[in-house]
Amino acid sequence: MINFIDALMYYGFLQKALTTSIMVGVICGVIGCFIILRGMALMGDAISHAVLPGVALSYMLGINFFFGAVFTGVLTSLGIGFISQNSRIKNDVSIGIMFTAAFASGIIMITLMKSSTDLYHILFGNVLAVRPSEMWSTLLIGIFVIVCVYAFYKELLVSSFDSTMAAAYGLPTRVIHYFLMTLLTLVTVASLQTVGIVLVVAMLITPAAAAYLLTNRLWVMLYLSAGIGVLSSILGLYFSYTYNLASGAAIVLAATVLFILAFVFSPKKGLVWRAIKNIRKREMLSR
Repeated sequence: MINFIDALMYYGFLQKALTTSIMVGVICGVIGCFIILRGMALMGDAISHAVLPGVALSYMLGINFFFGAVFTGVLTSLGIGFISQNSRIKNDVSIGIMFTAAFASGIIMITLMKSSTDLYHILFGNVLAVRPSEMWSTLLIGIFVIVCVYAFYKELLVSSFDSTMAAAYGLPTRVIHYFLMTLLTLVTVASLQTVGIVLVVAMLITPAAAAYLLTNRLWVMLYLSAGIGVLSSILGLYFSYTYNLASGAAIVLAATVLFILAFVFSPKKGLVWRAIKNIRKREMLSR
């Protein structure tokens, strides 16, 4: 750990990597809370894969991959909604159709580019090679996402827990849904360099799931999820740098370990607490 801290003091690339990872941990943790409360984990996976053709197209055109990734991510979410609303196909089926088609299209595009290195970094990320422009774009996306969540917190709260009640209150639930999908797409794009397309869904879901086990209040869940995301990023980057591991995979595994700890030791809902509670019940019944 001391060597890692010393390296942080001297190496600019490691400072940029840590800063970017922390920002990704925060915004993934915040948006992930709404994703799991709405039961949209599969949608998060779909959007994360759907940005691949946009990234490939951006590389082909020589433009910033942000624009292509956001375009295909939003287009895929609209396509999923259109299919499920205008046919007998259910939402989870339309998600499976659209995201696999988008992902396959992206793979074909990258194959035509004949650049396996780019494919590897897009799929799995490489935060240790993050550029200053990518760090600043992640910061801007993070600020925008946090401001949007703060500004529309009540609407997101009501629609996430009870969409029927939200509609009865006059809230535009469909608009809120696509608004959240847009934020999800932005967060996915911001996370590409850190954990890549394949693993970004884990950073969206795992910290939020761990926070969900620790509290029943949404605002507390948001802070806990962001904190778990940050801690996962720091631990993952430490192990990645120290032991020469893939940065994205190390960050995701760190988040998984923290989830397991919450699953086992969380108050009232953890395995240990429930075991103690069952033992106490048996003792009371035996008296």
